[in-house]
Order: sequence, then C-alpha cells, then structure tokens
Amino acid sequence: MSKRITVDPITRIEGHLRIDCEVDDGKVTNAWASGQMWRGIELMLVDKDPRDAWAITQRICGVCTTVHALTSVRAVENALKMEVPVNAQLIRNIIMAAHAIHDHIVHFYHLSALDWVDIVSALDADPKKTSQLAESLSDWPLNSHHTMAQAQIRLKDFVASGQLGIFANGYWGHPAMKLSPEVNLLAAVHYLQALEYQRKANQIVTILGSKTPHIQNLAVGGVSNPINMDSQSALNMERLYHIKTVIDELGAFVKNAYMVDVAAVGAFYPEWTKIGAGITNYLSVPDMPLDSKGTKFSLPGGFIKNADLTTFKPINNYQDEFFEKGVAESVKHAWYQGGKGPLHPYDGETVPEYTDFQDDGKYSWVKSPTFYGDRAQVGPLANVLCMLAAGHKPTHSYATAMVKTVSSLLGADLPLESLHSTIGRHAARAIRCAVLHDELGTQWDLLVNNIASGDTTTFNRPDFPTEEIRGFGYHEAPRGTLSHWTVIKEGKIKNYQCVVPTTWNAGPRDETDAIGPYEAALLDNPIADPELPLEVLRTVHSFDPCLACAVHLTDTENREIVKVKVL
Repeated sequence: MSKRITVDPITRIEGHLRIDCEVDDGKVTNAWASGQMWRGIELMLVDKDPRDAWAITQRICGVCTTVHALTSVRAVENALKMEVPVNAQLIRNIIMAAHAIHDHIVHFYHLSALDWVDIVSALDADPKKTSQLAESLSDWPLNSHHTMAQAQIRLKDFVASGQLGIFANGYWGHPAMKLSPEVNLLAAVHYLQALEYQRKANQIVTILGSKTPHIQNLAVGGVSNPINMDSQSALNMERLYHIKTVIDELGAFVKNAYMVDVAAVGAFYPEWTKIGAGITNYLSVPDMPLDSKGTKFSLPGGFIKNADLTTFKPINNYQDEFFEKGVAESVKHAWYQGGKGPLHPYDGETVPEYTDFQDDGKYSWVKSPTFYGDRAQVGPLANVLCMLAAGHKPTHSYATAMVKTVSSLLGADLPLESLHSTIGRHAARAIRCAVLHDELGTQWDLLVNNIASGDTTTFNRPDFPTEEIRGFGYHEAPRGTLSHWTVIKEGKIKNYQCVVPTTWNAGPRDETDAIGPYEAALLDNPIADPELPLEVLRTVHSFDPCLACAVHLTDTENREIVKVKVL
C-alpha cells in the first residue's frame, strides 16, 4: 500500500528543504524536492556596481561564502577579459582549498555522520577494543585507549545531564543503524576531534582573507593582500610559514582519520554502495588556475555522460564555449513566471509566481538547470570521476586507496563503480579532501617561489566600457559546480544569475518533466519505518545540500530586522 511521507524541513543542512516521497512496499517510488524560500538576490544586484557584486553574493550563505565571492569576481573579470596577477590566483587558490577542506570535514562529521552513527550505542562500547580497532586502521595518534575512555565519559555526562546537546534528536536505536558500539564510539571521538581540525582549516582562510565567514580581501582584478617581506602589516614569511604549519597538521587528520572513517562506514553499510545513484551525468569544472589568463589548471574538469568515463569531455579554460553555451535553467515546475522555455543564464529571469505545492505543477523555488538539455549531478563525486577520467594521478591514488580499504574491511572486492551511490558521494568527498590537501601544499610552494622570484603584484585595476559586455565565472565549490553570470552595461549590472550546486542537484522536474538528482537518487531507497525516514536523510545529506545558495529571501516591505550601533 502506497504511503506519502513529507520531511519538512530536512535538518542539518543550510536553508529550508522539503522532501516528499511516495513509499510502497518499503521503497521510495516517487519523490519531490522543494526549496522553500524565494530566490531574490539576483534582483538586488541589478544597477549595482559590478565591483561590489562579490561582497553581496557571498552573503547568499553563511557556509558557502568564499565560493560566491570568488566566482563573482571571476565573472566580472571574464566579462572584462582581464588578466589576474599570478600571486592573486595562488592566494585565491589557497583560500579556496582551505575552505573546501573545512567544509568537507564539517559535512561528514557534523552534518551527516549521525545518519550512520548511533551515539547512544557508543555508551556501551569497550574503549580498549575501540582503540585497538582504530590503531589497526591507521596510525592517527589520537586513537589511544585513554582518548577513547575520556570521550566516552563526556558522552555519558551528556546523557546523565538529560541534555544530549549537539547529539540531541538523533535516530538512536533505528533499525537501519548497524555499527557496533566500538565503531560508534570511534566515530564519536573523531566527531569531537573534527571540531578542532575544521577550525584549523579556517585559520588559513582568515589569515589570507582577513575574516571568515565572508572574506574581505577579494577585488575584481586580484586581491587586496599586499606582499612585503619586511612589513608586519603585509603578507610576509612569518604568516606564510604559519599557514604551512597548519597545512601539515590538517593532512594528518584528513588522511588518517577522515579517509579511514568514511571507508569504515562504507564497509559496514555495503548495501548503500548500490543505493542512491540517481542521475549519472556528471558535471565538474577545472580549478586552481596557475596563470594570469585562466588557461592552465591544477585540477581538471568536464562532463561525463551516463556514468561512462570514456565519454568525458574536458572544460579547458575560462573562455570555454563548451561550458558557456551548455547551461540553461527551466522554471516550468518552479514558482517563477515562465512560458519561455529553458533560458540561458545571461537571459535568465527571476520573477516570482507562487502557487500551492502542485505534484504535477509548480512545487519549488529552485530552478532546474540542464547541460545541453540533460540533467546533471554535480559535487565531489562528479569532480572525482571527471578527474579520474582526465587521468589526474593524485585522484587515482586516493580513490584506489579508499576502495582498497573498504574492500579489506568488507572482506570482498568493491568495484570502482560502487562510487555511483549514496556512500560513494561520501567516499568521493573524502578523496577530494585528500587531493585538496595535497594541492594546498602545492599552491603554497608556488606562491612562495613566485614571491622569491621578485614578483609581488596582487592587483590589476579594472576598466569598464560603456557598451554591454557579458561574462561568466565558475568554481568547483565544495558542493559542486558553481557559476555566476553577469550582463554589464555602462558600468552597472544589467542582469545577474547564480547557477549553484544545490540548484543543479535539488532542482525540481525540468521543462521535459525529467526529475532532478535528489529526486532520482531517492527512487528505490529502502524505508524501514515511514514514521522515522532516516534513509531519506542519508541519501539527501550525501549531496551536502545548501538551500540558502539555491534559493534566497528578500523582504518587499522593507521592515527593520536588526539595528547595529557603531560606537
């Protein structure tokens, strides 16, 4: 008998997401993903100075901040056909890599691990056995018996107080939870340790970006970081060596804790390597530019069709028409005025037209992007698969290590194709995190060597023509392909559209009524208890949703929300 369940809001994500599912015979047979806030920020940008867009767009979200700032300046620079100093590119790259490492650590441990880990079960674990298990998996130094016992005491204190704090409202004891008490305790210990290591990653962002969230050092044409080895007020070797120290500290956690923990979850939930594939067209963009023109990148990107890596077509540079001409957005099932078919972002419109939730009509504030007419999944899985297809050796090395560890724990060979799954998205995120850590060190070396050559330039001044110009910027953000598109005339923004990762993944049915990646990934998901739909959360959380990025809110009444007094 078919049953309709609604999860609203999906928690432990950024923004408001509603998921509706029809469940029949213990499996999802139909699904709808609905963003519950209106996109308004593009309209706020009309008639603004393009040089200010980056500061406004990074306020889209309190998590995905730096990525919007960077993509915005890239869009304006692209419209102006500007070159960016190499130092500025490298400083931006370091910020982006550190931000992504922070984001990936937070996602696994603090936003999605509790879908798989039963914290209450950890109270029954034997700390000594937990330590022995942990030390058999890696040489992470914070896996000692003492560390496990102390963390278990903290957990017991939470429970004894009647307030679970950060561990409140979990699906403890759910029949879909399968980890042993010792594995649950190990994951809980690393959850607590991850709080410190994500903070370390953000230290790098803060040193170079002045603050986080919402960095302050970007500018159309480069960055505002002055480089002077003899000044305490500028970027000097003291600051750069401190960054290098933090990079080294991060690597130990990423490779000896995060990578191993994801492999352990995959081994204990092998059935989830066959669940949640959904849309298997994958879109990723190249990143970590190494030259002033954006024609050489450390990390490749491109498009894969139907999970077939041999179909990989690369995206080569910031002027690549293959990417520029392929993107369009439909609003047939979104709460906007439409009737014009899918629109290219340069011509995109954001005019609200709200109806009630209509299964066969409009039911979301999220638009529906397509790439040459096809729905596409974006995110770390798309990024890893595209880098594998492009022959990127570090990605191949870490992907092989991940599959080998899972296979060893499972006692059976696990094919690389198992990445096309709910667990696969988590594995890909950990693989990408390790790749980005290596890249963080590489970018640091390039920056130091470039400065040593005598180059201290960080900014080229933009010059805006009066005629209309158009440009796009892209970035492989933690949640996937992010692009900003701008039309500029007489030095003012005429149109601005953000096509963000969660728009790609959370979009409703498109112009042809084809379902989106979230919706497709939920089909055939098992549901043990429709009243406690943990399995829905598992698959949706594996995408790392950020609905604040996909839909935005404005107040047409201009009511005062907060007043700040500057002393």
